[in-house]
Amino acid sequence: MPKLQRFALPDVGEGLTEADIVAWRVAPGDTVAVNQVIVEIETAKSLVELPCPWDGVVVELLVGEGTTVDVGAPIVVVDVDPQGEPDDGGDATDADANATGADAAEAAGETEASGDVLVGYGTGHAPTARRARRGGPAPETAPAAPAAPAPVRAPQAPAPAPVPEPEPVAVPTQLALVSTPSASGGNILAKPPVRKLAKDLGIDLETVTPSGPGGIITRDDVIARARSGEPRTLATYPGDDSPWLADGVVSADGRQTRVPVRSVRRRTAEAMVASAFTAPHVTVFHTVDVSRTMRLVEALRSDREFEGVRITPLLIAAKALLLAIRRHPEISAAWDEERQEIVYKHYINLGIAAATPRGLVVPNIKNAHRLGLRELATELSALTRTARDGRTRPSDMTDGTVTITNVGVFGIDTGTPILNPGESAILAFGAITRQPWVHKGKVKPRWVTQLALSFDHRLVDGELGARVLSDVAQVLEDPARGLIWG
Repeated sequence: MPKLQRFALPDVGEGLTEADIVAWRVAPGDTVAVNQVIVEIETAKSLVELPCPWDGVVVELLVGEGTTVDVGAPIVVVDVDPQGEPDDGGDATDADANATGADAAEAAGETEASGDVLVGYGTGHAPTARRARRGGPAPETAPAAPAAPAPVRAPQAPAPAPVPEPEPVAVPTQLALVSTPSASGGNILAKPPVRKLAKDLGIDLETVTPSGPGGIITRDDVIARARSGEPRTLATYPGDDSPWLADGVVSADGRQTRVPVRSVRRRTAEAMVASAFTAPHVTVFHTVDVSRTMRLVEALRSDREFEGVRITPLLIAAKALLLAIRRHPEISAAWDEERQEIVYKHYINLGIAAATPRGLVVPNIKNAHRLGLRELATELSALTRTARDGRTRPSDMTDGTVTITNVGVFGIDTGTPILNPGESAILAFGAITRQPWVHKGKVKPRWVTQLALSFDHRLVDGELGARVLSDVAQVLEDPARGLIWG
């Protein structure tokens, strides 16, 4: 007998409750192996590839791409014993020894229909299976009754008679629901008038998002799909087909597009609101001459020890922040509201805020305080590249201690960043520009940037925050100071 397993959506992060199905890597009928990637999902933190826990054959995809699924809900059915087949012949042989051929056929029908019910397909054998189950106890109580052939003939004649009865029930006010398999492996549920409307409008029901109970496609769903396929003219920017509007619904007058809040964007919003209204933020600023840092960056780019490694001013800023925290370790802390405790962390998981098409993510470099400059540069490049590709693992975004947000890449001087939840400080690194600057008593063009450090005032008072920012600025102004402090 086939053995069917339902694969439930796991919690791939810490406390995640749902995820979006981005892309299926398999289809019904495909053979899969243990640890083979079968689906790509998007959580509130990142894109994750889920492996299959069994060897077998994919029977059914229970959810389509783009669907939001709760953790624990089944998403795919896998037959882990595809070689096992219903033992119809054996049942018939055993039955022939002590029962009629009709009894054996009935037993075979029950076996076949039970498989259909598990898989989720409705077939013509289903009514037979139901009768077999209801009548199952009867053969046990009357196996020796000589009148056994009579009940066999009776169902054969009356059984077809009740079949037409459901058809008259399908009156215009109570049209029967029609289910057809979709190309993705699921079922398309819609009533005949809705199917006719879709056909008249040239709409493929597989492209329609159902809103009815139990996943039923309604008339309004078809009409909405038809309208979404019409050329849409935006009142403000005609012809705009920006990808960030792809999932949106344009208003009738073209003046608005509504896009559902999903995954990373939703998680970012929730985290920032919680942080802003939980931790009392304080921000201090510092404008610093980083001309020596710029010369160091150019020197490292031509150094053979750093060949093949991307060197930027952000690397020096990250190293400066690590040195400052080493001199003031009490800033590496977290506030435990439930226990009313301050948790001091004797390590630095350095977070780097990265903008992605799906929203802002903050992966962190684990134990960054143990890395040399080259190792830090390598980890920094890998972290930002992975984040922008949407491949950051959930574990890379947990247990951060302090974060850098590089607003300078957008030409922004500085800002007042909001703390990443669970962290005590965040440094905004502004744009580096040539400005007139008093240097050694003379006004000269120098490379200048602005720094802003936001911190949780429950953990960090003004003096500590100012000292940390001052240390970062001193290293950026004179990188040689890092040799003394390091």
